[in-house]
Amino acid sequence: MASRGNGPDFIEALARGLDVIKAFDAAQPALSMSEVAARTGLARPTVRRILLTLEELGYVRSSRAGFSLTPRVVELGMAYVHSTGLWDVARPHMEALVERTGESSSIAQLDGGDILYVARVAVPKIIALSVTIGTRFPVASTSMGKVLLAALEPAEVDAAITEPSRSGVAVRHTPDRAELERELAETRERGWCLTDEALAAGVRSVAAPLRGADGTVVAAMNVTVHAAETSVEKLLDEHLPQLLSAAAAISDDFARRGAVPAVQR
Repeated sequence: MASRGNGPDFIEALARGLDVIKAFDAAQPALSMSEVAARTGLARPTVRRILLTLEELGYVRSSRAGFSLTPRVVELGMAYVHSTGLWDVARPHMEALVERTGESSSIAQLDGGDILYVARVAVPKIIALSVTIGTRFPVASTSMGKVLLAALEPAEVDAAITEPSRSGVAVRHTPDRAELERELAETRERGWCLTDEALAAGVRSVAAPLRGADGTVVAAMNVTVHAAETSVEKLLDEHLPQLLSAAAAISDDFARRGAVPAVQR
């Protein structure tokens, strides 16, 4: 447990909550209540209340394996991210990609049954769905979602696709399990994924993985086009090579600088 403050304004309950969040790490991303209690030095009833509160707020999820953090924890550090330029690692490559393709590019991570947008460089084009940092879409209907799912173990895929989406978006097409399995197998083999108007009419997208130093997929990056303006052939023949090059460069920078935390599942 971290050392405690002794000032009159020190809030012990907040400090305990932060202790619980910091108990999770890449070596053991899923912990039981007893394990969290052992790591923090807090009483098990206290840990239980904190974990259940964090779960209700969306910062923690529970499964048979125990409790684990969700990407929503990233929200707690957004001020730090912006002040230190954490995503500036990706931004120059994204801006160059957008300049070369003339199309928008985004980065997303998995959050339960959704993808959560964490970085974006956009061009002023009208498209069916408005996208900003923090936007959610159902995971199985997006190119970035399928890239992220393709990196998971089967049980983790099951958990993601059975968890209800919190996006509030009615998608145009959700693949059944057999179709999804085929698409994930193709994504693993090719190293990228295309979706063609599955999320919404007119929205066509291709995505590739971003990897950390250990090769783990930590996020996905895409190029999105309007179907009426850009054919599948142009998207794959012209934009995909640019995307793969940018994704590789970003992954190299992530590995060198250690800028992106491992995804907690």
